[in-house]
Amino acid sequence: MATVSRYGKMVAHEGRGADLARLLLGAADALADDPGCELYLVNRQADAPDTIWVTELWRSQEDLDAALARIRGSEEVSAAMALVRDAEMVELDLLGGKGLDHAHPAPTS
Repeated sequence: MATVSRYGKMVAHEGRGADLARLLLGAADALADDPGCELYLVNRQADAPDTIWVTELWRSQEDLDAALARIRGSEEVSAAMALVRDAEMVELDLLGGKGLDHAHPAPTS
């Protein structure tokens, strides 16, 4: 199984960054018991308080897809998206680093 690593960037409507962050922190709490979600960090951009970044690490694409299917169309997602002016998702290739367990070896090529 290949891990899935990604960054999400959401820019809230002016003055709504704290509200968006609160909803995303609730999503993080909801993922606490999901073994497929290995990391879900919510960050506010220091020089732009309405810009919220989410750092995600999933055990597999299947785990991510299952989590997305569970929340698709939910009131929580609708509430969060109503606050978002602009969003983008950046898919990453995880190479390694501090904090990773041995289940995520660095690629050999």
